[in-house]
Amino acid sequence: MKMNHVGIMVGDMDKAVEFYTKALGLRIVMNNTRVIEERKSAIGRMCIAVFGEGFKSFNIAHLVTTDGIGVELFEMVDREDCHNVDFSRLGIFHFCLQLPKEQFETAIKRVEEYGGKVRMDIHRYHPEDELKQAQMVYLEDPFGNLFEFYSHSYEDTYASDYE
Repeated sequence: MKMNHVGIMVGDMDKAVEFYTKALGLRIVMNNTRVIEERKSAIGRMCIAVFGEGFKSFNIAHLVTTDGIGVELFEMVDREDCHNVDFSRLGIFHFCLQLPKEQFETAIKRVEEYGGKVRMDIHRYHPEDELKQAQMVYLEDPFGNLFEFYSHSYEDTYASDYE
């Protein structure tokens, strides 16, 4: 089994597409499209099954990372303005993108330029071991959705003990 895509709720589709393409470098597969609540089409019936009666409509866009993982953006008609992270709630709370550590500073500047925020300083996983240079940093998009930059693969980062 492999990862196919992740769905993210956003507050402004045009701003989200701009952020995810220009700040994070994703590519558009299907740009901003309106989906309305209706029972005539297969997509309409599927959305009622997923979102329930009364969702009215939403905008959707499909993007893809350089390694082919999809990012599906949703902008619901009725929504909060910002994602309020509650670490006591169950569920997915972030996603992670991998890029070389030498690109972190430039990528972080782009994130800030397009309305995102940095939540912490860049950290090394193994600061006591010069041979292990894996770094990470948590950020958020303009709508409060958390994401992370990793400098190394997931396996390389966690294949040994860390403090």
